[in-house]
Amino acid sequence: MTSSANAGGRRRATLSEHVAPLMEAHNLTVRFGGLVAVDGVSAKFVAGELVGIIGPNGAGKTTFFNAISGVQLPTSGRLLAHGRNLTRARPHRFAAHGVARTFQSPRVFADMPVLANIEFGLKFAGRRRRKYLFWGDEVGVPWALRDAPSILALIGLSAQAELPAGAITPSQQRLLEIGMALATRPQLLLLDEVAAGLTESELEDMARLIRRLRDELDLTVIWIEHAVTTLLRHVERVLVLHQGRLIADDTPHNVVRNPEVIEAYLGDEMATPEEQEGEQETVA
Repeated sequence: MTSSANAGGRRRATLSEHVAPLMEAHNLTVRFGGLVAVDGVSAKFVAGELVGIIGPNGAGKTTFFNAISGVQLPTSGRLLAHGRNLTRARPHRFAAHGVARTFQSPRVFADMPVLANIEFGLKFAGRRRRKYLFWGDEVGVPWALRDAPSILALIGLSAQAELPAGAITPSQQRLLEIGMALATRPQLLLLDEVAAGLTESELEDMARLIRRLRDELDLTVIWIEHAVTTLLRHVERVLVLHQGRLIADDTPHNVVRNPEVIEAYLGDEMATPEEQEGEQETVA
């Protein structure tokens, strides 16, 4: 991560202390019988943040995602979006409040063309009032999200537009699922392990795309990932879950130095993102 990116992260961290949250989780708990998958987690996310969530298998990361996207009803606690209580709302209500997500295994319509998959997502975007009679612009919608071809260009799948979604590569299907989520015109994008199955170069391309989407579309992005080293280079804040509890909520620099995180998950103290950047420059 470059020094300018670090500065941007610090500015966003400062702003996050004074900006009204886009989404808030207050003492969120999810139980499955006697198993507590999410244990009293509280977190706030503000506009424009790029936040990573890490933790060992079974830490409750995906269950937490399911809860804050309406897929899983919480056992207790509260969820607020734009200050409105969505604690027991269904997924379509979360979508109406600007929340979109992907899944660990890409969910695309395999028999439909790639372009039609994006058009399907656009049907759930809702119609905005049109401001200009001749231009037909949708107020508040970025140019890149106006139509299906624009979204395919944004995610780099224009050449695959007419192919069946089942015929493109797994990495391209992950991009397509992100495109379908973007088609709903979200403000908060939840990404669940988009690096799974990607090569090292594909992973780095994906990370750069995620950051570019945040920057160009002014999104808030929350990203679960096991590829910790890559994630730490690109996010500005990290939440660490362990056995359903939130054990850290801090900058990447501080998280990799946190003794509880090292003991519960990382195993050994990692290089900070700044140190990783220096090592890469030395090798180059």
